[in-house]
Amino acid sequence: MASRLLLRLRHALASEGPAEAAAGPEAEQFPESSELEDDDAEGLSSRLSGTLSFTSAEDEEDEDEEDDEAAGPSPLPLGDRASGGEDAEQNPSPDGQRSSQLLARQLQDFWKKSRNTLVPQRLLFEVTSANVVKDPPSKYVLYTLAVMGPGPPDHQPAHISRRYSDFERLHRNLQRQFRGPMAAISFPRKRLRRNFTAETIARRSRAFEQFLSHLQAVPELRQAPDLQDFFVLPELRRAQSLTCTGLYREALALWANAWQLQAQLGTLSSPDRPLLTLAGLAVCHQELEDPGEARACCERALQLLGDRSPHPLLAPFLEAHVRLSWRLGLDKRQSEARLQGLQEAGLTPTPPPSLKELLIKEVLD
Repeated sequence: MASRLLLRLRHALASEGPAEAAAGPEAEQFPESSELEDDDAEGLSSRLSGTLSFTSAEDEEDEDEEDDEAAGPSPLPLGDRASGGEDAEQNPSPDGQRSSQLLARQLQDFWKKSRNTLVPQRLLFEVTSANVVKDPPSKYVLYTLAVMGPGPPDHQPAHISRRYSDFERLHRNLQRQFRGPMAAISFPRKRLRRNFTAETIARRSRAFEQFLSHLQAVPELRQAPDLQDFFVLPELRRAQSLTCTGLYREALALWANAWQLQAQLGTLSSPDRPLLTLAGLAVCHQELEDPGEARACCERALQLLGDRSPHPLLAPFLEAHVRLSWRLGLDKRQSEARLQGLQEAGLTPTPPPSLKELLIKEVLD
C-alpha cells in the first residue's frame, strides 16, 4: 500500500522531475514482476518434475515466524499487487516481460492438460473428517479417508481412519525400501507446535490425499507390502478382536469394509487375507442368524481356493459349506465329497477345526 501511494505521489510531481518520475515506477515494478515470474516458474517447474510439495505452506509459515526480524517487511499481499493495474497500463511492460508471461501461460496450459495423463490414477482418496482425539496422556488428530475405486457412481467407498504417525511410519518404511521412486514424493513434516489448528489439519488432509494418490500411481509402490498393510491390516486386527469378544454386528461392518478395501486395492489375487476376511464374514453372518450370506461367503472362498494344494482354511470352509447347505436345504454333495477326500488322505483331522476356531488363533502381522 505504501508503495502505491509513493508511486502516485511521484506521478503527481511528474511536471517537476519527469525523468525521475518515469524511472521510479519502472524501478519499483520490475523487481516485483520479476519476483512473481520467478516464483511462478519455480512452482511450475516443481509440478512438472512430479514432486509434490506438501510442506511449502508450513515451511513458509515456520520461516516467517523464525525470521520476522531479519527479513524485514513482508511482501505485498496478492490483492495489493493486483491493484497496481492502472500504473501498469500507464507504463507498459517490456517485450521481454510479455514474452516471458506468455511462455509461463503456455507451460501452465500444458501442465493442466497433461497432468491427468502423465500419471494415471487408480484410486481416489478424500479426507472426509479429521477429529482431535484426547487419550491422556496423548492427544492426536484422527483422519478418516474415503477410498473410492473406478466402480459405478453409486458404489459405496471404503473408509480408513489413520493418525499422522501412521502416515509417517508408512513414508519412512517406503523410503528405506524404494529410494528411487520415493525421492520424488514429499511428506508433511512434523511440527512441534500448532498441530491442532484448523489450518494445519486442513493442509495435512490435502497432503495425505495427494501422498496416497502419488503412491498408487507408481506400480512399484502400489504393490509394496507396507502400503497394503497400511490400508488393510488395522481393519483386520480390529475386526478379529471384536469377533473374538462376541461383538459380531460391529465386527461384521469392519470385515465388510476390509473386503471392500482389498477388492479396490486389487489384492484379492493373493488369497491369504481375503480368505481370512471371508472367514470373518461367514462367522459373523452365521452368529447373526443369516445362513444364506454365510454360505455365500463360503462359496466365494472355495472359488478363490480353486484347485490349489490344501490350504489350512480349505477344510473349515468345506465343513461350514456342508453344514449351511444342509440347513438351507441346498445341494452339498460336491463339498461333502471333497471334504471326505481330504480326510481320507490324512490332510485334515476329523472333524476339521471350525472357521471360528481358526479365526481366533490366527496371528495377524
